Amino acid sequence: RRVLFDLSSGINAEYGEENAKLQQQVEALKRQLIDAEIMNGRKQVAAFAPKCKDIKPSPVPAPVSVAPKEAPKAPAPAAAPQKDNKKKAAKKEKAGQQQKGQQQKGAQASNTPPTDVSRLNMRVGFIRSAKLHPDADGLYLEEIDCGEPEPRQVISGLVKHIPIEEMQQRPCVLLLNLKPAKMRGIMSHAMVMCASTPEKVEILAPPAGSKPGDVVTVEGFTGTPDAQLNPKKKVFEAIQPDFLVSPEGHALYKGVPWKINGDFVTAQTMRGCGIK
Repeated sequence: RRVLFDLSSGINAEYGEENAKLQQQVEALKRQLIDAEIMNGRKQVAAFAPKCKDIKPSPVPAPVSVAPKEAPKAPAPAAAPQKDNKKKAAKKEKAGQQQKGQQQKGAQASNTPPTDVSRLNMRVGFIRSAKLHPDADGLYLEEIDCGEPEPRQVISGLVKHIPIEEMQQRPCVLLLNLKPAKMRGIMSHAMVMCASTPEKVEILAPPAGSKPGDVVTVEGFTGTPDAQLNPKKKVFEAIQPDFLVSPEGHALYKGVPWKINGDFVTAQTMRGCGIK
């Protein structure tokens, strides 16, 4: 009997410990379930646990009320009409400025004279003297009467083509409204017009009886010469390719003769060549 009692007591103690562990696991799972339901917003109702001599019921946490989420507020209406009006006004102003600029450009274009020989101020000159440029062997430094109060200082690259003796006391045709240019340190205020090829150059001759300052005219081109040609516009460069010496020796622009007081400007011996 003693042995059976000890054996029974040991078994009861072992089962008691195991039951206690299982009860603790059950309570832990309950708490996890309750926590999960609370997180999901499910209300909890306290229940009366059955009395048990050996196991004390664990306290049930009070239910937590979850506040409902507020609906997002609708954004306040932006002041779009005012911004749109400002943008429209700015665009309208910009369009007006562009239109005004185009009109001004159109007016300027309509006021721009045609690019033809009438833009050039060509007149009779008289070479009073010529000497070698002090700093350039291929240039002449000339003093030329153009019918103005003072003679003009002109530099020409004619040393290789015309002897210095032939550069003295002779008439010529000058282009007067080029922008003055410095050539090897000395300013040149006009250009002597010449019949020209790579091999040969001759100074154009005004008709007999011409005097310094007489104007070169070309029939059909009656515009007013520029006060000074703008080198950036390259007006002379656009006109010059239409200069030519005819088979008769007359200086031409687009086939029309240059004239001074009704008579022809001529080259001495050269024919069918350009003029520079």
